Amino acid sequence: MTDTLGATLRREYEGGATIADLKSHHGLTYHRTRTLLLAAGTTLRKNGPVAVAPAARSMVIAYEAGMTIPEVAERFGYTYSMMRRKLLAAGITPRRKGRRVL
Repeated sequence: MTDTLGATLRREYEGGATIADLKSHHGLTYHRTRTLLLAAGTTLRKNGPVAVAPAARSMVIAYEAGMTIPEVAERFGYTYSMMRRKLLAAGITPRRKGRRVL
């Protein structure tokens, strides 16, 4: 399980998530998250997240169809903060918190 979790953390981290994002999303401590990333062979960044690639069109469509950012993040396997950054990079106008289009 730890190898799988380490690989998942590495993929998300290399996708732009921060250690803080990962620890919150996976229910780990900062130290445990960092240890798992290093064990998975991850080269840690010096400062902050890397530039985020825009969200795929299917993610934008899901958000614009009414899903909340947490729902889109869960559906596509990202943390909330990473999905928010991806959607913003794709040019969406965020709704007010808790607002859903029906």
